[in-house]
Amino acid sequence: MSFEVPDLPYSYSALEPYVDEETMRFHHDKHHTAYVNMLNGAVEAAKKLGGKSVEELITDLDSVPEAQRGAVRNHGGGHFNHSMFWEIMGPASGEMSSELNTALLEAFGNLDDFKAEFHNAGMTRFGSGWAWLCSTKGKLSVCSTANQDNPLMASKYGGYDGKTPILGCDVWEHAYYLNYQNLRGDYITAFFNVVNWAEVSKRYSETL
Repeated sequence: MSFEVPDLPYSYSALEPYVDEETMRFHHDKHHTAYVNMLNGAVEAAKKLGGKSVEELITDLDSVPEAQRGAVRNHGGGHFNHSMFWEIMGPASGEMSSELNTALLEAFGNLDDFKAEFHNAGMTRFGSGWAWLCSTKGKLSVCSTANQDNPLMASKYGGYDGKTPILGCDVWEHAYYLNYQNLRGDYITAFFNVVNWAEVSKRYSETL
């Protein structure tokens, strides 16, 4: 079965003024679609990959034939990352679970210090990439990856050997440039206004 771009769980304009409608249309309909099309092409070319989930593919890139490995890493990562990105945002923040709140306090001291560390991860990522909040058996940490790499990937492929991302912010320029131009920091600050903490909490609970 071919991979597909998931529908947005809200309207294109639902995240305004923090994420504008035009950016959402280009980001979801054009960029994510391109990742999916290229991933499907790579999987079709490597018959042995058929039937694997995108998570299985990116967490075991060594099993992908070398001829398709780069495409699966880049476009499989892009599909996984963006599918998560749409879900961890929303027009209503939802409630953060007590378990996640406790874990954040244990790891960072307070929510503002977490946001500052996350902001720094996004700002210090040179070029394109992502900032992440990850859980390792309930223990939280912040990291960043280049391009469309994901913490689930092995470190030799730009990941963190299986850290589970529960929140991610896309800091590729296409995610913010129409509205924020070169002000990446303003975009990351605005991002926290559209984080769906209920969804992040659900993802955290699945790592316990």
